[in-house]
Amino acid sequence: MPGTPLARLAALHGVATSYSPSPDRTVAASDGAVVAALAALDVDASTPEAVTAALAARERQLDARLLPPTVVRWADGAPPAALTALPDGTRLRVETEQGEVRTGIENLPPGVHALRATTPDGRTAGTHLVVAPARLPAPPGRTYGLLVQLYSLLSRRSWGMGDLGDLAELTAWAGRALGAGFVQVNPLHAAVPGTPTDPSPYRPSSRRYPDPVHLRVEDIHEYPYAPTPDSLRERAARLRESVLDKGELIDRDAVWDLKREALEQVRAVELGPGRRAAYWDFLAEEGEALEDHATWCALAEVYGSDWQRWPAGLRDPRSAETARARGELMDRVDFHTRLAWLTDAQLGTAQRSARDAGMPIGLVHDLAVGVHPGGADAWAQQEFFAAGMSVGAPPDAFNSRGQDWGLPPWRPDRLAESGYAPYRHLLRALLRHAGALRIDHVMGLFRLWWVPQGQAPTEGTYVRYDADAMLAILVLEASRAGALVIGEDLGTVEPGVREALDARGVLGTSVLWFERDWEGTGRPLPPERWRANCLATATTHDLPPTASRLTCDHVDLRHGLGLLTRSLAEERAEAAADAGEWLALLARLGLLKGAGGGISTTSEEDRIQAVHRFLLRTPARMIGLWLPDTLGDRRPQNLPGTWDQYPNWRLPIADATGRPVTLEDLAASPRLYALVDVLRGGGAS
Repeated sequence: MPGTPLARLAALHGVATSYSPSPDRTVAASDGAVVAALAALDVDASTPEAVTAALAARERQLDARLLPPTVVRWADGAPPAALTALPDGTRLRVETEQGEVRTGIENLPPGVHALRATTPDGRTAGTHLVVAPARLPAPPGRTYGLLVQLYSLLSRRSWGMGDLGDLAELTAWAGRALGAGFVQVNPLHAAVPGTPTDPSPYRPSSRRYPDPVHLRVEDIHEYPYAPTPDSLRERAARLRESVLDKGELIDRDAVWDLKREALEQVRAVELGPGRRAAYWDFLAEEGEALEDHATWCALAEVYGSDWQRWPAGLRDPRSAETARARGELMDRVDFHTRLAWLTDAQLGTAQRSARDAGMPIGLVHDLAVGVHPGGADAWAQQEFFAAGMSVGAPPDAFNSRGQDWGLPPWRPDRLAESGYAPYRHLLRALLRHAGALRIDHVMGLFRLWWVPQGQAPTEGTYVRYDADAMLAILVLEASRAGALVIGEDLGTVEPGVREALDARGVLGTSVLWFERDWEGTGRPLPPERWRANCLATATTHDLPPTASRLTCDHVDLRHGLGLLTRSLAEERAEAAADAGEWLALLARLGLLKGAGGGISTTSEEDRIQAVHRFLLRTPARMIGLWLPDTLGDRRPQNLPGTWDQYPNWRLPIADATGRPVTLEDLAASPRLYALVDVLRGGGAS
């Protein structure tokens, strides 16, 4: 394909015709994948004649174009090439976000401004000019924090799953009693309702609005005045006890059914004047985006949660039919806007609790890589999504069949034409109550693997985004919020990506078990060779807890579910060798403290502490402690490659025996305090 008209056309639209799963290997993308990706960008490449016509049209368009749709100016950089290439004598007029009118681009404030260029021969063109700070500031000193899946952390006050009241309590305790600097949570995005609801926080209906299932109902100002029957409180207690005392799984749908019933009664209580004014301010600030989200929620109650199966007129958020339906369902629309307001307020309370407790960072929110194709965002912003495409990953050393995540990708062309408006608004919403933002699969700022609908993941191809613009918007919005950004850059990362992120102050993610000298001996990477600008952890929500990794229990779990591709003996031997290499390094460094410091004489708890002493030896600016590791919990919260074989996203935090543990139990755990003492320096070597 290289050099063919199709390859040239693809290159002009940012569509790749090959990819490299490893530095020494290049794989060609199929013509079908390239043609499908171009079709999703409204480019017809279905026949040789269509390719020729589309190529000529694109070349004419680029030749005639005075400016690209979005231009970036970094505070520490030279003027953008697109502007310096304009003819001599071109006049530049800039209308800033702040409403000022300037001539020229020097000394502009940070923001996304409207720029218009007029050439001496009378040609004009407009563009979005992004002016961004040079980089984000480094974290304030060195700090450690807790990593937790919020639903898994139940208190004796929660209604069957962890909630925002528990989060506020956790941050207050962790900041004051443990000296923690942050608490990182799973994505709290709004889920797609269903029977059952998909429990994964990484396949949401909306990334902009949080899910009201996380509300602490009793903390709502109007709750004491609502006619809430005792039966609701009794059902809440039974839900909580079913998880904590009977060992049942977290039932998100049952929790939501109960909370929705209570929230309907809370809404019947009239808001006081001050509360009403605050609600109206929220409505005015959120505008059309919130109205769209609430309208989708109301329509989903009537027609189901996949907008692509709704009556034709309702599939368009701007149609007359949708406007009429919104009016008919205004009471339900108001209910869902009210829930968004209440949830936003409790998120704000949790972040204030963290800061009041002395945390320099506070909450670290998590941004999923995409949204459900049938959900609210995909409906309201459908012009920004590539129809017929899904995000995934190509075949690699970890998955020979590739991956299809079922999430529609954003169209890079439409993003640029809008000045990245949906991306800006999304970041602004997530950063409102955050000290930092973790971006899942941060490599997606540069390129995404597009899989045509109905095709295997192997039949996909990469599509490029304007990484400079995506990064500039990210740095701009995070700096406005005074927040850090952490990029999840695990797995296969193309050359230059980590360097580009680091140059702009975006921290990386380093997980112990992946940190090896891959270009040399392959052995565990000594602590002094780890990067400084990262969040360093022993594990993540997608990996086995540390106790499981050290004992190889994770291999037995996968074997029991029929997920192994080799014999149990082979898999256990490899896992034991991996753990053994790390334990040997810990012993050589003198980090194993119990029973003389020998590998064979130390307990599991000693070894977990040694792992975290090792993390302290690295220069990492942030160290994350997976909360289940403080108790010896062996169960992963998510087991990739499973659907109904394993209870992903439905497990409460438990101790080493599998007994669920409450927030109150955590706060009294000697094992937790011993491990925290390590991270606070009391047990460091």
